[in-house]
Amino acid sequence: MLNYRQLHYFWVVAKTGSIVRACEQLNLTPQTISGQITLLEETFGVDLFRRVGRQLELTEAGRQALPYAEQMFQLGGELEAMLRAQPNEQQILFRVGVADVVPKSIVYRLIAPTMELAEPLRITCREDKLERLLADLAIQRLDLVISDSPMPSHLDIKGYSQKLGECGISFFATAKLVAEHRGAFPQCLHGAPLLIPGQETVVRSRLMRWFGEQQVLPRIVGEFDDSALMQAFGQSGSGIFIAPSVIADEVMAQYQVQLIGQTEAVTESFYAISVERKVKHPGIVAITEGARRELFMPHG
Repeated sequence: MLNYRQLHYFWVVAKTGSIVRACEQLNLTPQTISGQITLLEETFGVDLFRRVGRQLELTEAGRQALPYAEQMFQLGGELEAMLRAQPNEQQILFRVGVADVVPKSIVYRLIAPTMELAEPLRITCREDKLERLLADLAIQRLDLVISDSPMPSHLDIKGYSQKLGECGISFFATAKLVAEHRGAFPQCLHGAPLLIPGQETVVRSRLMRWFGEQQVLPRIVGEFDDSALMQAFGQSGSGIFIAPSVIADEVMAQYQVQLIGQTEAVTESFYAISVERKVKHPGIVAITEGARRELFMPHG
């Protein structure tokens, strides 16, 4: 059987180029290191080094063995670093996946209650496409996925969706654009430059259907899967943009834009998706209770 201590001595000697330097690194005597390497050579019946003058050179067997030893001890170092980086036992790890179509301000306000729990949580957030996040949820790389839609029925993944809440949408623009498109809402949007959410968002189809019902035809100048990017373009004056009404005040303050109008006929919904039917994780409980109590008005 392979003796990993002996292999480690071989690896250090091969890397440093001499037993003397290996002794300095390992804080061992030359006799200990050379003796252990000799035992390793005897175990497998091969010579790993040959002496050339006062130097040691790897034999062909030693050259072939070195990359394997290199990989083994590199992985060992990574394992040690990973274990040392683990949260202490007083912390509960909470791994949250966020669908990239969900506005960042909504995500922050949903997760914020977890920061106030008596039990300390270590939160990690990852943003990605919904289906990739759900795949990681299925193999327990994530504890929760926050999305603008429930678990898709076509996916063969065990998961349970809890509706956190819903709200109407608001339209925003710079003062210059607001001045250029005055009039009754929503008719003032007719022909106006509009930035809209991308095809993957649920609200996109609802918004376009509502425009048809209102007989309003804006001029679409940009489509964005990332709401923060859409808002940045809106702040620059590129077009009118939308955001959930529950964060209207925050959007106006952050992006220095004005409110054009609001509608409850088009709503955005937000969901917590987990593998537990009965939620036990304190982080998920804090998010669901906080959303229903503080962020969203109850719908009957």
